[in-house]
Amino acid sequence: MPNPIELREAGADDIEAIMRLERGPGFEAWVGRSSADEHRALMRSGNHRYLLGLRSREPIAFAILRDLEEPNGNVYLKRVAALRPGEGLGLRFLRELAAWIYAHPAAHRFWLDCFPDNLRAQRAYEKLGMRRDGILRGAYLSPSGERRDLVMMAMTRDDWARDNSI
Repeated sequence: MPNPIELREAGADDIEAIMRLERGPGFEAWVGRSSADEHRALMRSGNHRYLLGLRSREPIAFAILRDLEEPNGNVYLKRVAALRPGEGLGLRFLRELAAWIYAHPAAHRFWLDCFPDNLRAQRAYEKLGMRRDGILRGAYLSPSGERRDLVMMAMTRDDWARDNSI
């Protein structure tokens, strides 16, 4: 079995590592990027939670979650990135992340959106147990001013329990 991934909440001291992860080679087309000040503001907002995936105490992945206290139990994955895509780290991290989310009794639906042409990510989300919920037409305004569609994907607590025996 590969080395386990430890999950822990991230803080301001982790921003440099998070920024390195979100700026991995080739990530500019798929992963959003924030400045250190933007990350600090999100961390202070109370509506966002940052989680790091660690292997041998080294950051190998991170996620930004939003809406953990949303009254309908809809937890949004704002951003995720893992070191060395294609090696399975991202999926292992997502499994730990989903387990962490569903350890919170109020969490019912774990959802995200991604670009329609980000097929590698969609395959990982499907392996996790997520399904397509629809297309958000023209929902993303790129830095160049181009409007892009987003694919919405989600899984419910029941989906997770069925596939992961929680």
